[in-house]
Amino acid sequence: MSTTPPLLDVANLRLTGILDSISFSINPGDRVGLIGESGSGKSLSALSIVGLTPPPLQPDGDLFFQGKPLPRNERSLRKLRGKKIGMVFQEPMAALDPLMKAGKQVTEALHLHGVDAKTAQERTDALFVEVGLDPDKQNSYPHELSGGQRQRVLIAIALANDPDLLICDEPTTALDVTVQKQIVDLILKVVRERNTGLLFITHDLGLVQQVCERVVVLRQGKVVESGTTAEVFHHPREDYTKSLIASSLSRPRPHVPHHNAPVVLTARGITKIHPRPARKGGPVQALAGVDVCLKKGARLGIVGESGSGKSTLLRILAGLDAPTEGEVNQHGNSVQMVFQDPMSSLDPRWPVWKIVSEPLRAEKLSKAQRLDRVREVLSAVGLNDSALDRFPHEFSGGQRQRISLARALSIRPDILLADEPVSALDVSVRNQVLDLLEQLCTDYDVSLIFVSHDLPITRDLCEELIIMQRGNVVESGPSAQLWQNPQHRYTQELLEAVPQLRL
Repeated sequence: MSTTPPLLDVANLRLTGILDSISFSINPGDRVGLIGESGSGKSLSALSIVGLTPPPLQPDGDLFFQGKPLPRNERSLRKLRGKKIGMVFQEPMAALDPLMKAGKQVTEALHLHGVDAKTAQERTDALFVEVGLDPDKQNSYPHELSGGQRQRVLIAIALANDPDLLICDEPTTALDVTVQKQIVDLILKVVRERNTGLLFITHDLGLVQQVCERVVVLRQGKVVESGTTAEVFHHPREDYTKSLIASSLSRPRPHVPHHNAPVVLTARGITKIHPRPARKGGPVQALAGVDVCLKKGARLGIVGESGSGKSTLLRILAGLDAPTEGEVNQHGNSVQMVFQDPMSSLDPRWPVWKIVSEPLRAEKLSKAQRLDRVREVLSAVGLNDSALDRFPHEFSGGQRQRISLARALSIRPDILLADEPVSALDVSVRNQVLDLLEQLCTDYDVSLIFVSHDLPITRDLCEELIIMQRGNVVESGPSAQLWQNPQHRYTQELLEAVPQLRL
């Protein structure tokens, strides 16, 4: 029986009021998933390992790396971070220096651990190739790269010094499914080739099943269940684990509107060209002759990767942008929009009552009537009067999206346009918001256009789909038909890239 200590051994990890006796271990080559909802302690567990918890939080417990206690002082931890333990963060735009070129950021990670300039550059060249980036991208700043490319730069930085342990904290949350698959395949490739231990943090159970051999389930800072991925997913012991699994399974919601329903919105030949200097490649065509037809009570899904033109199309349908060519007819119907990120679309200086009542300023209502309407729509989205005087930062992500829905519904619109409204939410919160959206569309008799890069979610919610790629509609039709028998190769690739939980 081997007496070799684990690569990482975490025992009774505690953070006052947040983490309570977290324990797990990782051996060389192990792939361990840490799962749970937002606030469960996943990210703080990872940050505790590398000594990056925000002050004044100080982790307590027994943490061992390669058989030795993990140091607590910053100077010693710096020697480990990046050298022995690499970390890939969730949001590359926050993790990368916006003022430094991508290649320089990789070479700096090598310089910090004593690698000379010539060797560091040679290593950076090789890393860019290894993570699937054109070496020329070394001269690009982060804002000049796509989300997937930025994440590859982060992976290159994390792998630069050939660490023994790689920690990935939600590395694919904001990525399209096809880019997500590329990033996950890359992570799996490098950890297998290097026999690197992997701690993979995510709320996507289908992804965990694809990546990890073992899984640790966290809830409110405690380990509620752990074991092999197959054991935990096929035979969960705890109700919380069962609820996470149930939330991750497909839940068809689409209804069939009346075939004689009137048309409430049409768009014909929508083309959008963004001007750009010749030195930057000239004009960019975001949309190329797109047609849309929405009937009363219908739920239409628009699916595509970043850059496909779906959000541009939605802004044109909402009247927020003008098309270069083509026309939109709302047939006299009122339109409201729900955006992807409520933190950027809700004014952080305003209390909820003011945010929700803002669209009502155009209506001839008294202050009391406006407040009654605010209370009505807040109640409809599951929030009570205690929310009225609170500010956006005082709510969770799911609650903030409910506030966005309440604001959109305050004027009782005929059409609701939703742009990636659940992409950043945990699976259970996501399902709550989707169930709410479905119920609100029924209760308020609203027609819906739902934009997403997540094909399963859109299929479950919408009876009709439009698949977009590079500004063109490549396929459209009933959701079930496109799911079961996709005709276009791009639709097939989207379906193949979806990490579905299989039980």
